[in-house]
Amino acid sequence: SVFSSRAISYRHEKNFDHFIVLASVTIQKMLDPESAGVMFTLNPVTGATNEIYIEGSWGVGETIVQGKVDPDSFIVQKPELNISSRNINTKKLMTIRGATQGKFSIADRASATEIDVPLDIQNKPSIDDNTVKLLSDYAVKIEKHYNKPMDIEWVLEKNSHQIFIVQARPETVHSKPQNNNEIILKGIGASSGVSFGPVNVILDIKNTTSFINKQVLVTQMTTPDWTPIMKRASAIITQSGGATAHAAIVSRELGIPCIVGAKDATNILKTGQEVTVDGSTGCIYDGKVEIQNKSEIQSSSFESESWPITATQIYMNLGSPDLIDKYKVLPFDGIGLMRLEFLIADKISKHPLKIIEDNESDKFVNELFNGINKVASTIFPRPLVVRFSDFKSNEYRKLEGGEKYEPHEENPMIGWRGISRYISSDYQPAFRLECKAIKKLRDAGMSNVWVMLPFARTIPEVKETLKIMQEEGLERSDDFKVWLMAETPSLVIQADDFAKLCDGFSIGSNDLTQLMLGVDRDSELLHSLGYFNERDPAVLKAIKSLIRAAHDNDITISICGQAPSLYPDFAALLVKEGIDSISANPDSVIRTRRSVAGAERKELLRLRQNSNSE
Repeated sequence: SVFSSRAISYRHEKNFDHFIVLASVTIQKMLDPESAGVMFTLNPVTGATNEIYIEGSWGVGETIVQGKVDPDSFIVQKPELNISSRNINTKKLMTIRGATQGKFSIADRASATEIDVPLDIQNKPSIDDNTVKLLSDYAVKIEKHYNKPMDIEWVLEKNSHQIFIVQARPETVHSKPQNNNEIILKGIGASSGVSFGPVNVILDIKNTTSFINKQVLVTQMTTPDWTPIMKRASAIITQSGGATAHAAIVSRELGIPCIVGAKDATNILKTGQEVTVDGSTGCIYDGKVEIQNKSEIQSSSFESESWPITATQIYMNLGSPDLIDKYKVLPFDGIGLMRLEFLIADKISKHPLKIIEDNESDKFVNELFNGINKVASTIFPRPLVVRFSDFKSNEYRKLEGGEKYEPHEENPMIGWRGISRYISSDYQPAFRLECKAIKKLRDAGMSNVWVMLPFARTIPEVKETLKIMQEEGLERSDDFKVWLMAETPSLVIQADDFAKLCDGFSIGSNDLTQLMLGVDRDSELLHSLGYFNERDPAVLKAIKSLIRAAHDNDITISICGQAPSLYPDFAALLVKEGIDSISANPDSVIRTRRSVAGAERKELLRLRQNSNSE
């Protein structure tokens, strides 16, 4: 736009007259692909820089990107451009664009249709050797122009048989470090980023006094009481756990590289050993390795004007309040999830009932107030949804004084947690302290602070919790919203009844997945077998049901989890179903916004096409 804030600022800086400039319209040809694909100017598997790696399949390239087809692949040697490897696969599926009288319309762009590849070409190469060599020549020229390895998308047009390069971007994810350092251990990349430092192997939280800032923390697994140490680490490696383990979730919110499920890490890695941790690939290297580490957060400040505007609000999950100054440059519409567990474990580190016993209730309330206020005032007037504490009994036991107040539970994940604590006579006094902190914030003018109740199982417990909140001066109103975490099957089944008691649902996809599928989210075995799947039909059906129930009852609905940023089809489903907001971890806010913007455009065009055909 001629009068966007960015354009106005530029003209002002360059002393241009605002009223003599003209607008321009870019018109691009809409291609009808015979085949399409991607190519890398290095080998993404081995990192070899003397090889070009090309993938191709019939139709539009989306089937490759989305993993729906096994593409043909070619390896070409530089600089001679000789084809050293061909792998021709059976390509049963292809995506085509809709066409109207042989011409493509804007509406057709959204009407991508998946069809079966004709039998006579399923096993034929999607591109011939001449096309492979021509693509390779383009790859060399593009890499030379940018002076770095590149990830390139290409299209072979059906009628003209002309090659079009439709996108080129730096290849950073798969690039192998150009050195002789060996990979000494590999696990699951749980939080992106690269870090170098000395290892400190700590097996017991009681032995953390030896930990020095910016060391690489190596341990069996982490729980909330490890949070203060995790914040000081340059990277985190755990021997067990999956992508939804505590270490993975907290590291993503803290913006610290993390690898989980690194088998035998506490034995293989030695305290004092210097390593490089690549949280994107899950690789741990001996010594210092130069790997490009450009995060979304680092790149966002100078591109803040260019983020797409979405009808779906993009919220951010936040762990430690201390990080809000780092993340405030990101394009988020509010904080959709701020867990009180971070504040309690990091700033207080004592069991709330022990706090009361020691007559330190005011200290507890003030610590919560200060932490929440730091965030609320920074992002005001954007909303901040604070989730009341949701420690499990085994996690509470590890806080100072916790053993006195906590029972031993065989399965604390589905034990005494969430609002079942708040209404119990044993824990209710501690919950009231959390309410007092929120009331103090509201009284101080932080009208953007809302709250969320975790792990709601029954209607009566929600009613009782709301009654306690009301007694503490917290009552639902036009500017004080109460949300429920939607993570239990009982809430899904009784969503209409729960909706009458709150102002919004926030889908906790991790817990909802484990409870819908009966899968322990911390089970490495079940994770490795693919049982923990947020896109399982049963989970998706539950999510659709929740969205419909929220809309039927005129309340808002959000989701906090990594699936929308990892899987474009998941984000597209949420948009199609009409979710109101998506709350992403800081490292994926930008990716989520772009993914949602693309999904919204497709949905609008699809609706427009349907309207035109009626």
